[in-house]
Amino acid sequence: MRLFTPKITDVLVVIGLAGFVILYSLSAWKASNTPENMILILPVSAIALILCAIELIQQVLGKSQSVERGQPVKEVAPIMGLFTAYVLSLEWIGFDVATVLFVASFLLVQGERRWVWIVGYSICFGLVMSVFFAQMLPYPMPMSLLPTDY
Repeated sequence: MRLFTPKITDVLVVIGLAGFVILYSLSAWKASNTPENMILILPVSAIALILCAIELIQQVLGKSQSVERGQPVKEVAPIMGLFTAYVLSLEWIGFDVATVLFVASFLLVQGERRWVWIVGYSICFGLVMSVFFAQMLPYPMPMSLLPTDY
């Protein structure tokens, strides 16, 4: 006999995620409720909680879309490895270069083979994200190519 059915497990995961978002938001608010601290946390938290509420309602009403269970580790492991390498490399090679390399590597792992698309998209996305975060965050980011106070 199974203790948790897939539907109960899905509901528990969504409730756990919503709880984590609430605790993280309250902790950030308690640390500093200045606009500089909350400018990204509050909107992302609100969006995450809205999505959790929508998913819970769909689960309760039975209208939630079924998801393929048990994705093979061989499909997920390369992405997890790429993301780990990305996070660990931020300090050494800079946010701008690391983001461009991560996006290009991700596209390759996902099967994209058009080099113009890989290079163009990864450079555009990486540089736009780097400029956005450098301007929005109240602390300096490690960069290699873009100017920074880091």
